[in-house]
Amino acid sequence: MFSQIDPPELVQRLKTSTAPVLIDVRPEEDYLAAHLPEAKNNCVYEVSFSERMSDVAPRKEVAVCVYGAGADSYEARMAAEKLVRAGYGEVLEMRAGIEAWKSAGLEVKTEGASKAENPEPLDGWHEIDLTESKVEWVGRNLLNKHYGEIGIKTGKLHFVRGELGSGEFTLDMRAIVCHDLAGDPLHDVLITHLWSDDFFDVELYPEARFAITSTESMPQATPGAPNLNVHGELTLKDVTRPMKFLAVVGVTPEGKLAAQASLAIDRTLWEVLYGSGKYFRNLGGHLVNDLIELQLRIVTR
Repeated sequence: MFSQIDPPELVQRLKTSTAPVLIDVRPEEDYLAAHLPEAKNNCVYEVSFSERMSDVAPRKEVAVCVYGAGADSYEARMAAEKLVRAGYGEVLEMRAGIEAWKSAGLEVKTEGASKAENPEPLDGWHEIDLTESKVEWVGRNLLNKHYGEIGIKTGKLHFVRGELGSGEFTLDMRAIVCHDLAGDPLHDVLITHLWSDDFFDVELYPEARFAITSTESMPQATPGAPNLNVHGELTLKDVTRPMKFLAVVGVTPEGKLAAQASLAIDRTLWEVLYGSGKYFRNLGGHLVNDLIELQLRIVTR
């Protein structure tokens, strides 16, 4: 087990002959921005955390004290649990973190500038990066599935003071590939079938289009959870239907917008009827699920 220690107690403990080794378990950029004097850095989010402990605190009989950002962030608790499992004899956790240390007016050391917390917000139209963005698909029947990608021909997003408001995308229906059949002669058989009038009829409808018509932010969402409600319209085979889905949206360190979403569409709403149990009887092995799953990954230039 590990023990809790608060900032005043830690101050006193550091004055004794049994002073613990201080370990800041946050990312390096946060450590450099501000850390406890004499603290060493070992980010617990990295898989090499345990391996690096032999350099950070080589003597397991010596007490160690870990801390993170604050009481509501679990990195110090995670680190303490790992150190107990690794055999360290006395493990202390300052769960209140550096926030409480600063609030108590105690000294911190700074070695570098913190990362910008308020980057310049995106505004206006931004083209998407076609090399970084992709649309993946999964089609299924009762026992099997195929999966691959649909080519994105063009795409752009419109922002107003950092908020995504609308967007336009064109999909190249001739650029459909099936990853699970790559290198198999059946790949081209399947793609030819998808191109045919049984499915997407690409000779008549070589492109599909998706327009984002409005969005709603979800301010209570935590990082990594869906934080944007997207409304739009998909035009496929000259049929336009409304769509809505949740997306995870953020800004990369380079200032690019990145978004991911997982959703499923009922293909029959766009007149893609082949193998649908809604429209055909006694399909047997020719049955194809109505839902097509889509995985979206969008990155701006």
